[in-house]
Amino acid sequence: HVQLVESGGASVQAGGSLVLSCAVSGTLPSSVCMGWFRQGAGKEHEGVATIGSDGTTNYADPVKGRFTISKDNAKNTLYLHMNTLKPEDSAIYYCAASFRYGYKWLADPRPNTGWWGQGTQVTVS
Repeated sequence: HVQLVESGGASVQAGGSLVLSCAVSGTLPSSVCMGWFRQGAGKEHEGVATIGSDGTTNYADPVKGRFTISKDNAKNTLYLHMNTLKPEDSAIYYCAASFRYGYKWLADPRPNTGWWGQGTQVTVS
């Protein structure tokens, strides 16, 4: 049974930084892509960043240059380093895994497919 558990969400001031973590328990297929998505109040799920099984990364335009996705395979943990945070970054951030990948997955998250965590709240004021 696979579980994804996010942590690290907090309330921060604009311009600040946060690191989100996603601990994966259980065994995911080795070919899946991992990603971070977010959902602002009253909005649809939005792609943030993905990282493939080969380490290839993709970022949504609003976060390019500010956010960095990484993973530690030995610790089964996915990370999202967020810098220069803006109020519009406020959202619930979800960790996910899927056979979908890259910009296609970012553009069309389909949260009812693959594996998703419960989310962690990030508030930027």
